[in-house]
Amino acid sequence: MKTVIPVASGKGGVGKSIFVANLGVCLAQAGKTVIVVDLDLGGSNLHTCLGVRNSNAGIGQYIYDKNIRLEQLVLETGQRKLFIVPGDSLLPGTANLSYFRKLKLMKELSALVADYIILDLGAGSSFNTIDFFLASQNGILICTPETTSVLNAYSFLKGVVFRSMYRSFPPDCPERELVHSYLTARIEGADRSVEQLIGQLASISEASAQQARKALEAAQVRVVLNMGRHSRDIAIGGKLREIAGKNLNTDVAYIGFLPYEEHMSSSIIRRSPLALLDPQAAYVKALRSVADRIISEPASGSFPYYQDDDDLRAVASAALQ
Repeated sequence: MKTVIPVASGKGGVGKSIFVANLGVCLAQAGKTVIVVDLDLGGSNLHTCLGVRNSNAGIGQYIYDKNIRLEQLVLETGQRKLFIVPGDSLLPGTANLSYFRKLKLMKELSALVADYIILDLGAGSSFNTIDFFLASQNGILICTPETTSVLNAYSFLKGVVFRSMYRSFPPDCPERELVHSYLTARIEGADRSVEQLIGQLASISEASAQQARKALEAAQVRVVLNMGRHSRDIAIGGKLREIAGKNLNTDVAYIGFLPYEEHMSSSIIRRSPLALLDPQAAYVKALRSVADRIISEPASGSFPYYQDDDDLRAVASAALQ
């Protein structure tokens, strides 16, 4: 069964592209055929992480040339079973996708032949990024154990929740107007919440409320905490679950805790993933556990509720040993 895994982050600099490159290697080494796709429109660098020269046609040409098919852009990486669709950071305007080009790209992404298609999305909460993230319930959100990163991750999650609800209703209907009013208003610290929004939708119809609940379930997110150094980072990472539950009435599932790797920069300089340069590095061992979990536990669309961040403690304990 083909699995699309969008990978996003609320801010840049959290190691998202490095994660995608090394996850691709780990899945390929596990015998899976993997295509990583650089959808960081306007700021692509996934090819650098994999040591692939950026001299081939990529997403930019695909956007501008309607005669190019996505499958024509798939390149070998040098690692068996691992392929890449590169981006085009040097072409102006690639960050701006029309609605129909976005739909066509999503359709062709799902038609690529592979076990796993990993999407390296741009940082931040633009509608383009969120729409690609919502293309699959297997999305992964990367953040670091820093307050700013957690808050930006929450902002992204908030965008995912409301965008999912907004898209679940047809244009020019009262439900969309109501969701939009919540999307553009501050709910943190105010007497407004997602549960109240669903209640207001129920006043329109119970079917509308049920549709919103389905959208909320579809917006649940798996999280990887990157660059962890200490067990106390668990409490910082747990803040994301706390504020998401309080304001968005949703939970997250922590599937990985990746320790800080001081030699990661040298792998970029050498243009080769750390999973190939140093397979016994603590980061790689922890990431291999994430890959194993992705293979054995595909996202189901709903997560169990974890008391006291038990899931985060479990993955952190293994990584910090």
